[in-house]
Amino acid sequence: MADYRRSLMHGASNVSNSIAHDLRTPLAELRARLEEIALTRPAAAETFAEIEAAVADVDRVMRMFNALLRLAEIDSGARRSGFVRVDAAAVAAEVVEYYEPAAEQKGVVFSFETDGQTPVTGDPVLLAQAVSNLIDNSLKCVAEHGAIRVRVGQRVDGAVEIAVADDGPGIPDADKPKATERFFRGDASRGTPGVGLGLSIVDAVARLHGGVLQLLDNHPGLRAQMVLPLAA
Repeated sequence: MADYRRSLMHGASNVSNSIAHDLRTPLAELRARLEEIALTRPAAAETFAEIEAAVADVDRVMRMFNALLRLAEIDSGARRSGFVRVDAAAVAAEVVEYYEPAAEQKGVVFSFETDGQTPVTGDPVLLAQAVSNLIDNSLKCVAEHGAIRVRVGQRVDGAVEIAVADDGPGIPDADKPKATERFFRGDASRGTPGVGLGLSIVDAVARLHGGVLQLLDNHPGLRAQMVLPLAA
């Protein structure tokens, strides 16, 4: 029990340090922009450009806090009260439809497959959020004219699998065990937008539903799949 408590305290300390580190950059940039405007009083066009950049900094901080609040809500188990019987394929299909314009704009081959009804017991909003995070990650990573494939179906063991596979750079084997840690960003993702919480949320959603998130090689690329219990 003492070791477990020390582990929790160490984890909380690491998360707090990561939050402080990740917040420092956008807040420092925001302060510098506003200070520059106050000191130099630039022309209107330049002022509005700096204001737009400042708004982007604020949005980044807000996205981080929103993701942390969502994780805290999931970790508490409070969302279990909203569990209902839901078709995982139908949830994924709606998310795919939402991302189709973005995929088309990037020239990505975006496909969706299902082999029939895939009932699970869960929170449809959280499941949609998890699928959205997986697709969003793939869209950020794949090159123009790349490919993303979303598939929902039953496995031979009866579990429901929601998989998002792409032909991007993937995740090195050494990074896969750490990829779901909060604020972790591997070398391949450092140049892409985000705060390092997307896979953490997917992993938390999968565990809340009694399932697991698996990160596999797609040869090339990544295959991220949530494996959830089939509803009785």
